[in-house]
Amino acid sequence: MVDGQLGNYAVHLGSAIVHRQPGGAICLVPVHAQHRGRLFLPFADDDPKTAEVISKVIMLARDAEIRDPAVLAQLRAAP
Repeated sequence: MVDGQLGNYAVHLGSAIVHRQPGGAICLVPVHAQHRGRLFLPFADDDPKTAEVISKVIMLARDAEIRDPAVLAQLRAAP
């Protein structure tokens, strides 16, 4: 469970799927480092799924700082 300023979210630890609480799934597609330069994460883990889960949790916890219009549209949509 993640509490953000724009809403509350659940991130599944096995699949990294995000659900808005209450509401449905939110589509957040990871951009892997090899496809778009280096991705800085404040932790070290070689497992890509763990990196995806942690990066989504950090991003959603700081949801007021998100500037991507596609992501914001999903986060601000009525549940």
